Amino acid sequence: MTTVEIIILAILQGLTEFLPISSSAHLILPSAVFGWQDQGQALDVALHVGTLLAVVLYYRKEVGSMAVAWFGTIGIGPEKNSKTSFDGKLAWWILFASIPLGLVGFLGKDFIEAHLRSAAVIAATTLIFGFLLGFADIKAKENVSLEKLNFKGVMIIGLVQALALIPGTSRSGITMTFGMMLGLSKENAARFSFLLSIPAIVMTGGYLTYKLITSAEAVDWQTLGLGSVLAFVSAYACIHYFLILLKKVGMMPFVIYRMVLGFGLLWFVLG
Repeated sequence: MTTVEIIILAILQGLTEFLPISSSAHLILPSAVFGWQDQGQALDVALHVGTLLAVVLYYRKEVGSMAVAWFGTIGIGPEKNSKTSFDGKLAWWILFASIPLGLVGFLGKDFIEAHLRSAAVIAATTLIFGFLLGFADIKAKENVSLEKLNFKGVMIIGLVQALALIPGTSRSGITMTFGMMLGLSKENAARFSFLLSIPAIVMTGGYLTYKLITSAEAVDWQTLGLGSVLAFVSAYACIHYFLILLKKVGMMPFVIYRMVLGFGLLWFVLG
């Protein structure tokens, strides 16, 4: 791949990992539409490392508090008696909600890669889940705090997150959509979605790392470093400015973007 293509893909990964518009779709589209060379497993790993570092750094206080509280729930550390703290409960919620994604990814990855990575599929999922995002944005009651989101609600979000393995769905989009449908405010739905992304990116990055280690693909460390840094910077900026934009205008700009992209892809596929 050329340096320009790597820069574009890295920035795309960083921006779309956390926006409700599907990172997997935007990484597939350049090769499907423009005939770009596949970025390869090594660059995939580097981009996921960059976005993982961005979300962990941005939510470092929450992640640190949850880690300490989680160890406390299993009797380890200074807060080992604080078994009812919300941070500990939230950590468990995120772990349990990540199980469906891991199972579906493990069992269905080959089918998904073989049959669900086309422009036609991306067009359909972009439109369908874009419509759902718009519906949730309009109908959101925003009357349930994150603390009052029960285990059933958490697992519903975890189950629908597994749908994001289909390109075009958007992991952040589908989890925010159902978070709002369950009564969370837009800001809390985004916060929970971003925290839930941590184990999701770890699982994806781990799988890609395994594939890289077991393959004979050559590693260009300079290229990987460039991609990782750009993905980190764009992802960190994306989280920060998305949360600001969310308070002012809600999800509608992203719904409109998905509609334009989806119908544009339909035109491309059918034309």
